[in-house]
Amino acid sequence: MRFELFLALRYLKAKRRQAVVGVVTTISIAGVAAGVAALIIALAITNGMRRDLQDRLLGASAHVDLMRVESDGIRDWQPLIDRLRTVPHVTAAAPGIYGQVLVSRGPRAGFALIKGIVPAQERTVSNILDSVVSGSAKDLEPEAAMPNPEPGAANTPYPALVLGKDIAEQIGAQVGDSVLVTSPQGELTPLGLAPKYQRFRVTGIFHSGFYQYDAAMAFMRLADAQSLFSEPDLLSVISFKVDNLDHAPAIGHSIEQAAGKGFMSTNWMEQNREIFRALKLEQVVTFIVIALIVIVAALNILIALTMMVMEKTRDIAVLMSFGVEPGQVRRIFLLQGLLISIIGTAIGLVLGYLIAWAGGHYHFIHLSAEVYSIDTLPFAPRLLDGVIVSVVSIGISLLATLYPSSAAARVLPAEALRYE
Repeated sequence: MRFELFLALRYLKAKRRQAVVGVVTTISIAGVAAGVAALIIALAITNGMRRDLQDRLLGASAHVDLMRVESDGIRDWQPLIDRLRTVPHVTAAAPGIYGQVLVSRGPRAGFALIKGIVPAQERTVSNILDSVVSGSAKDLEPEAAMPNPEPGAANTPYPALVLGKDIAEQIGAQVGDSVLVTSPQGELTPLGLAPKYQRFRVTGIFHSGFYQYDAAMAFMRLADAQSLFSEPDLLSVISFKVDNLDHAPAIGHSIEQAAGKGFMSTNWMEQNREIFRALKLEQVVTFIVIALIVIVAALNILIALTMMVMEKTRDIAVLMSFGVEPGQVRRIFLLQGLLISIIGTAIGLVLGYLIAWAGGHYHFIHLSAEVYSIDTLPFAPRLLDGVIVSVVSIGISLLATLYPSSAAARVLPAEALRYE
């Protein structure tokens, strides 16, 4: 064992003439441990929230969307989809048409964004149809198609419609109820443009966990949506699933090139950039705020070492009179501060990862699902976070040891031992 490390360990374990030095040292270790544990837990929570949010977003939406620029939509889309399915890294594609409508039931109404889909293909790019909590989405399948009702006909089956949970509650609709869907893309009459309306039967209610979907989305068959919007054989978007989420922008560019001139693509990163930017900012702010605990602990280390230097001034003078160099004295107290930091950091890492693992495994922290869309607080501890936190903790603690170690190296043996 090196001479400096040997003395640092002796000084750390030795009984104090002044008990307050030992108390401050213990508080320093506890402070570092608390700060490191809090950072690990906080980062695990933010990572868990990001992971759950990303999984839910990617489950509810496609990875890449292709749209027509400066046009009313995509025509002759079937050959185009068949061709784009062969683009490298594309694993699935599905057609869709969007339209803003008014959904009403009796005196209650709400605006909704209708998406016309082919269910079998839509399930290959998103799993939002799997989030149906009441009823079923099977009536959207082509074999379940029902003829459009004649005006004024009684007991005529209506086409199927799947509503978001919040908009269903807003208009008071339940599974089996009929609702009136009014499209602003109406028909030209002698009195002007008249909105087109049609009755649909609510066959399912989905709950994705995202307010923007549950409060404003509804699904119907592609053919029914095209008929409602008076746009036969027209698509608004072609949705794609890709094999690498991180490369979605580059794959989207490849899809644009394969589609030809006049097309543009968006991807899940662009569509949710603000959400993930806010989560990243929250993670940085959380790290900075909780790192203040480590800084306070580092100040305790500074105080403990300063008091120890004052207590050991005579010992330092004796050592230097025997030929110990000032650099060696400086390293003794640097190593002592490093040992305090390493012990506190190790304890904090064990506690932090243990609590994060228990929180993710036992789900003992419950949340209001109506507010947060999840019923338990998610934890996702990462090894990289532990490395970063350890480096920051030890780095801050080492900075705190610079002054007391330099002060110890400047002790003059003759002055310290003059009255001994």
